[in-house]
Amino acid sequence: MSIQLSDRINNLAASATLAMAAKTRELKAEGKDIIGLSLGEPDFNTPDYIKDAAIQAVNDNYNSYTPVDGYVELKDAIITKFNRDNGINYDRSQIVVSTGAKQALYNIAQVCINPGDEVILPCPYWVSYSDIIKLAGGIPVEVATIIKNDFKMTPAQLEAAITSKTKMIWYSSPCNPSGSIYSKQELRALADVLQKYPEVVVVSDEIYEHINYVGGHASMAQFEDMYDRTITVNGVAKAFAMTGWRIGYIGAPATIARACNKIQGQVTSGANCIAQRAVITALESPVSNIKYMVDEFKNRRELVLKLLRDIEGFESNTPEGAFYVFPNISYFFGKNLNGTTINNATDFSMYLLEHANVATVTGEAFGNPQCIRLSYAASQEQIKEALARIKTAVS
Repeated sequence: MSIQLSDRINNLAASATLAMAAKTRELKAEGKDIIGLSLGEPDFNTPDYIKDAAIQAVNDNYNSYTPVDGYVELKDAIITKFNRDNGINYDRSQIVVSTGAKQALYNIAQVCINPGDEVILPCPYWVSYSDIIKLAGGIPVEVATIIKNDFKMTPAQLEAAITSKTKMIWYSSPCNPSGSIYSKQELRALADVLQKYPEVVVVSDEIYEHINYVGGHASMAQFEDMYDRTITVNGVAKAFAMTGWRIGYIGAPATIARACNKIQGQVTSGANCIAQRAVITALESPVSNIKYMVDEFKNRRELVLKLLRDIEGFESNTPEGAFYVFPNISYFFGKNLNGTTINNATDFSMYLLEHANVATVTGEAFGNPQCIRLSYAASQEQIKEALARIKTAVS
């Protein structure tokens, strides 16, 4: 029997980060000593006070279907968090809890984008943005940025990218993969451009909000003239070391929130009951409780940048947040390394996997074919060894 899959799935690219992580696990199972710097997953354990809340939820017999858009108590904790940390006021009708921020983004695309609608993506962007948009029939419009500008889109670039078909702009700050953070002044400048185009909706992905080394996190929705057309996406995976708990959420105009609730009700329904109860505790607790993780990420950032400076051909800016570096490695294009000709970032990333036993991710997956992404969500010992291997492999 010949089974014909849909054009939709045949045209869908696999997640580059998950594919590299799977390849890493496969090689490790074969006995190879692979250091994984590909996956954006904190190597810390979930804090005990959050785990205790989950255990209490089990003992309190939370085991039933949850409301599609989340427990009321969790929505209230999210409302308090938005007000406390971001200066944004939402009510319950504007909050939707999902099975991770990725599902929240998928919901948004499905309820906002029609075939042919254009969505502006400052490059580099998180790997799944483009394909999530394409699944909804949208057209990603990539806006190239440069390392000397910390990979940030300028107001002039934004205005030049807007057409009569522009429906949305999606960006992350702190950015995955560059670690760049848009300041309040920079966001205001972009918002001033958008005042001329009131039909354009903004998706602000703030999942790395608390992993910030410069302070002063800013949200587009905090501007009164952008509030009614900004969707703020967040979650607990990164800052709270809760990747496997799968809880994300949005604050959005009520019309969009209702639509996301509607589609989620037909696809997955409500998120995990135990995880939701634990996240209430996570969000209600002082942000200072997770500072030890942020401090360690900052130390690792300094270590990675120091070691990269010692490797010829790597050019990197100083990321202000998240836990990635995104060096330009185009110096190696056209060169022959140990019998391998490096034509692009994908070749280089695969070369490092084969010859250095270090897993990274090609920048092509993030819309920037001159860079690779290295995650420093790994121990300092692993980082030192990985960078030493890379230096040897390219020397």
